[in-house]
Amino acid sequence: MTDARRRVPRTDAILAHPRLVAAERVLGRRLVKAAVTAAQERVRAGEIEPEQVAEQAIAGLPANAASLRRVVNATGVIVHTNLGRAPLSEAALGAVRAASGTTDVEFDLETGRRARRGRGVLAALAEAVPAAEAVHVVNNNAAALLLTALALAQGREIVLSRGELVEIGDGFRIPELLASSGARLREVGTTNRTSLRDYTEAIGSETAFVLKVHPSNFRVTGFTSAVEPAELAGIGVPLIVDIGSGLLAPHPLLPGEPDATTVLRAGADLVTASGDKLLGGPQAGLMLGEAGLIERLRRHPAARALRVDKVTLAALEATLRGPEPPVVRALNADQAGLRARAELIAAKVRGAEAVDCPATVGGGGAPGVELASAAVSVPESWAARLRTGDPPVVGRIERGRCLLDLRTVDPGEDELLTAAMLRCSS
Repeated sequence: MTDARRRVPRTDAILAHPRLVAAERVLGRRLVKAAVTAAQERVRAGEIEPEQVAEQAIAGLPANAASLRRVVNATGVIVHTNLGRAPLSEAALGAVRAASGTTDVEFDLETGRRARRGRGVLAALAEAVPAAEAVHVVNNNAAALLLTALALAQGREIVLSRGELVEIGDGFRIPELLASSGARLREVGTTNRTSLRDYTEAIGSETAFVLKVHPSNFRVTGFTSAVEPAELAGIGVPLIVDIGSGLLAPHPLLPGEPDATTVLRAGADLVTASGDKLLGGPQAGLMLGEAGLIERLRRHPAARALRVDKVTLAALEATLRGPEPPVVRALNADQAGLRARAELIAAKVRGAEAVDCPATVGGGGAPGVELASAAVSVPESWAARLRTGDPPVVGRIERGRCLLDLRTVDPGEDELLTAAMLRCSS
């Protein structure tokens, strides 16, 4: 009997297959060769015949050269941090493709001279929030707070409430972030109650600014009190407000969520926010406020280290200027329409049923707010198969069932979702 290992086709012969040659131009030689090697190992293990190596290698090729995979978010959490927060709009994706090559990011085509970096997105952000005298963009909201502390408070004091000493995820904490800048923290009030007097008594010659942090990922209820930005306006030092979720104007479904426009009009000198949450854009830190402050931040040496790249600038501008991004569409989705979609899908899949359920904003936004939604309920045992399918579908487990919440599933993904469930039911 011939040893199967002697029958394994040579690597160079398989790599010469036209489809693998074409794949190498897109994926690179290393990934294509790895797929060939895996197929050759299957021959050695006796799982496939030698003449099947090329087709198995082709079948084993990754979709792209990156390890990140597209996921269908059926969790009902609109801004899901573990799933990459805001999905980009088609307008943003188009802008990213255009910006991925050589661009005029810092070049004026009319004059042939250097131009202001990000001028398009800065203009779009200023138009979206007219209450801001000036705007700036860094690579995330934590960077915005760090830059503010570095530029304004190094060696001085930042006054903030003990009830706002929040952890922002993955073990990172606001007080530690601020202290890393060389600033000293002056904590006032208690965990549940802080008064205007607490702030005024703490302010002195060493105070750089007062910081208000929206505790966006938790709620304190009961015997509580907090001081609103309007009460702190004119307190004698700059008022910096971190609104967190990136809401630029009030939204009727989120009456308790602070927005940049309202906070600036209430007297804040500077507002910081995230770009990849309720705004629905790429990861970015938005800084909006008084022109003098913004210029100090923009000219600080650390601003260069925290700046965003051309792709982010393009995606953010397209998000601000383009049609509603997926996050906003999901937030505004009509519950009756979601229920109708759920019933249509459930009718095609044995073992599935349409149910009403609550969805949430997520990403630290609007804690405690529930949005009426609808889901396709399937057996809990399907959850793992759905997660490991192609594309992966991620739902949530409730009361022994796997719920696939349609508020976070784009209508264009309904057929993919249905096909994934049919594979589980067969």
